[in-house]
Amino acid sequence: MKKSDSFYGYSLILAFFMLFLAARSQLITDFYKTSCPNLMAIVKKEVQNAIKIEMRMAASLLRLHFHDCFVNGCDASILLDVSDGEKFAGPNLNSVRGFDVVDNIKNSVESACPGVVSCADIVAIAARDSVLLSGGPTWKVLLGRRDALVANQSGANTGLPSPFDNLGNIILKFANVGLNLKDVVSLSGGHTIGLSRCLLFSNRLFNFAGTGNPDSTLDTNMLSDLQNICPVNGDANKATFLDRNSNDLFDNHYFQNLLNGKGLLSSDQILFSSDEAKTTTQSLVQSYSTNSDLFFADFANSMIKMGNISPLTGSSGQIRKNCRVVNS
Repeated sequence: MKKSDSFYGYSLILAFFMLFLAARSQLITDFYKTSCPNLMAIVKKEVQNAIKIEMRMAASLLRLHFHDCFVNGCDASILLDVSDGEKFAGPNLNSVRGFDVVDNIKNSVESACPGVVSCADIVAIAARDSVLLSGGPTWKVLLGRRDALVANQSGANTGLPSPFDNLGNIILKFANVGLNLKDVVSLSGGHTIGLSRCLLFSNRLFNFAGTGNPDSTLDTNMLSDLQNICPVNGDANKATFLDRNSNDLFDNHYFQNLLNGKGLLSSDQILFSSDEAKTTTQSLVQSYSTNSDLFFADFANSMIKMGNISPLTGSSGQIRKNCRVVNS
């Protein structure tokens, strides 16, 4: 055998081995089919219980998944209780919620299948169930993620989209994690459920962008209501519904609101009203406002894409016993 033939054979074997590893690292829907067959039922029951206690928790669990995936991928790093953790970053501090619910789910899962299911997968399933139980679409959650050993507070401070970002920055932050314009608009539609604090939109109510006047894209009746809820020097932590007149139902009403100047956050309304939106996001907002089936389908697809951002698989990371701390 020639030396070149031997090299070719080795290269071929190596190539097949790498393909095998790649295949092994892909997320799949039935990852826990034999190791934890009742996983889906356990998670759904706990999410149902949490939403019965507080309807807002559906939005909180959805947002938790979003804020996890945008920083180092969907690896449950946002759950870690460390001083430099993501949950203490500016966009998350006193804002991201649902940690106790994840703890309850994890405890129930551990009782049934100890040491098997990652916290990252629990967060992904809980987000799907929260949407479904609020009247939204369902999708098959890809599974097999493992949990991070470290958090990334600086990444959370810089990488998460902000209510104060312009549309270009929002689009860029989505692109940085492999998401496109359709994902920007469809995932923003997650604001069809949940609340937001005065802190995050009061800049629109009195002196927007240093103009001395309210945001001109904001509906005048809604403006008056919001000024009463969030007066100057009022309680910045007071909250109101993101989707006016369709508070807890996961539907396409959020997009109808944008057409009428009733988006609560600046980052919502600019999807339709900003100059940049005319060539980027405006047409999708219009489409979703009249076609809930299209919105549901695109939202589900975008959630699957987001859930596939840089997962830890194989021997990377670990399966945490307690979602708040790395295994000792």
